[in-house]
Amino acid sequence: MSGDGAIQERISGVLLHVTSLPSYGGVGDFGPAAYGFVDFLAAAKQRLWQVLPLSPTGYGNSPYSALSAFAGNPLLISLERLAHDGWIAWDRIAGLPGHEGPADFDVAMQRKLPLIEEAAASFLYNAPDDRRARFQQFCQENISWLPDYAMFNVLRRMHGYACWNEWPQEYALRNHDALTAVLNSHGRELAVEQVVQFFFNEQWSELRSYCAERKISVMGDVAIFVSYDSADVWTHPEVFELDEERRPLRVSGVPPDYFSVTGQRWGNPLYRWGLLRERGFDWWVARIRRALALYDMIRLDHFRGFEAYWSIPAEEETAVHGQWVKAPGHELFQRLKDVFGNLPFVAEDLGLITPEVDELREHFGMPGMRILQFGFSDRGSHLYLPHKFVPNTVVYTGTHDNNTTLGWWQRDASEQERINAQTYLETIEHDGEIVWAMMRAAARSVANLCIFPMQDVLHLGSEARMNRPAAGEGNWTWRYGMDALHPDFATKLASLMEMTDRDGYEPTKEGEARSAEGAAQAESGVNI
Repeated sequence: MSGDGAIQERISGVLLHVTSLPSYGGVGDFGPAAYGFVDFLAAAKQRLWQVLPLSPTGYGNSPYSALSAFAGNPLLISLERLAHDGWIAWDRIAGLPGHEGPADFDVAMQRKLPLIEEAAASFLYNAPDDRRARFQQFCQENISWLPDYAMFNVLRRMHGYACWNEWPQEYALRNHDALTAVLNSHGRELAVEQVVQFFFNEQWSELRSYCAERKISVMGDVAIFVSYDSADVWTHPEVFELDEERRPLRVSGVPPDYFSVTGQRWGNPLYRWGLLRERGFDWWVARIRRALALYDMIRLDHFRGFEAYWSIPAEEETAVHGQWVKAPGHELFQRLKDVFGNLPFVAEDLGLITPEVDELREHFGMPGMRILQFGFSDRGSHLYLPHKFVPNTVVYTGTHDNNTTLGWWQRDASEQERINAQTYLETIEHDGEIVWAMMRAAARSVANLCIFPMQDVLHLGSEARMNRPAAGEGNWTWRYGMDALHPDFATKLASLMEMTDRDGYEPTKEGEARSAEGAAQAESGVNI
């Protein structure tokens, strides 16, 4: 990407959350399966791996409902790598859920997490000086959030995982003497929490290095809002619209529309943007600094909220009585640009997008998103089709919130959408043909970045859908099988990348535009 955020080269990538890997222990993690997936990406000539937020999750296991905007999810730590490094015995990690089947977060919390904490305790007692020095360096580099997150987690466990505003007042309001007492009485637990975050950081850094060696970048995801029950709100209540009892005054959501007469009440606390502006957007600077330490590129979820957001009185049960409130997006992104220079952001600009939102995105050169599945309903939906794209665009066949392409075709697409897709793409004689037709359309487009959900790469149906936004449970659990990465998938995808100039090919010398065969024919006078 260029200094203004624009994507400058044609590349392709795959969207797969880490939990969807067939790792040992019941939940995808940074272990051997992750390295096998990166090898598959390299063989398929993919240049980017997009993940969902890697944050520790709360109720419902949604990566978008995080306990911290800065910390990493401990369940993504590989026990196999901890055993390999000597922090826990191999026999201690035997007998856990295996590599197959959906992710089981409850079992992982009950059985895997205690073993990770056991390994962290072993590290505290047995780490050699060089590893201990690296741990101390990690703690120092992350001092702005790590001690508070560790304290939040210990207090949360002390109080039966209740929301922080239900804790005794001295803890909820961060009384200095009360927190000092916990520091003295629970020092080992606090240290274990910090080592767990160190393990996360080390394993993720090693995996990212493996990606970089294969010229694969990693795109992460930053949600605009944070959860009320999070270390962020507990630690920095002044940054959010809370009352004197630290309860939300107004919360996030989106207004009523064609799909919902009551809108959506998300319930996240809103920012005190005026205070943040006065402080040079310090909290956001820290958040993006942490994100840039984890990822090469960042998808900004609900980008339109940086221009204006739907503000709902907290006492309202629906989003009907909300109002639009302007956000200081220009000032925020200019501040981030002043601090970091390059802004490698992708704007998730789906939903109700106004000219002002487009202007904000374009001013900072951020690519927007286009979803092919959205393009076949009526003429107004054509902005999601390739003939409407500009190069500084990220095109998806679908995202984690959509059905898979095969599932969309079989279950969700209307009869008119199917007719329109047949007209636009090609004749689809068998259901399975729609997947490759959509992937080919995305790859052929002028969009400089195209991304395929892994479910589409594997030609899977609705059973592999990652998230149904309206569903209360059963989301985020899909994992691909141990034998899913057949070489034929990689070979076919690699050929498409070559023919659509997304494989990273570089001519051996400047100006080389003809193949060796073509050059030979030209020199011999043969017309080509």
